[in-house]
Amino acid sequence: MSNLVPQVTFKTRVRDEAVGGENPFRWQDVTTDDIFAGKNVVIFSLPGAFTPTCSSTHLPGYEANFDKLQALGVDDVYCLSVNDAFTMYQWAQRLGADKVKMLPDGNGDFTRLMGMLVKKENLGFGDRSWRYSMHVVDGEIKQMFVEPGKMDNCPTDPFEVSDVDTMLAYLNK
Repeated sequence: MSNLVPQVTFKTRVRDEAVGGENPFRWQDVTTDDIFAGKNVVIFSLPGAFTPTCSSTHLPGYEANFDKLQALGVDDVYCLSVNDAFTMYQWAQRLGADKVKMLPDGNGDFTRLMGMLVKKENLGFGDRSWRYSMHVVDGEIKQMFVEPGKMDNCPTDPFEVSDVDTMLAYLNK
């Protein structure tokens, strides 16, 4: 694996009052460089929006500790999932997550190039991301925390090392 994040374009939605109407959002392409170039970023990836561990612990943990991460020099925290922009937005709204930025990888392009795309057909999810977190500085992956047992159709959902506590301990070194 290269130490650089893969170059992809994410299909995102951004609020734009000029659009008008009940849904004032427009499509905006966001590149890997837009996210990582010249920045200190923590990104965590998970199997899916609205799923149990992702909703009860993973995203809420990073959201609750956002200020601690920023105090350690982190510019942005992103939550990535192989879900579309609409789903990611509604999930953030439902959880009240407004500090962590949602990053939809709807086609799984980034996840595939990271080597983290797995089949979750046993749950009816199709292709999804394996759970992991990473620290990226100016596009260079400094540290990854990948959950053990990565495999297609894994019968369990490991959540041991990609949590915010592991990331905070690493950044505090």
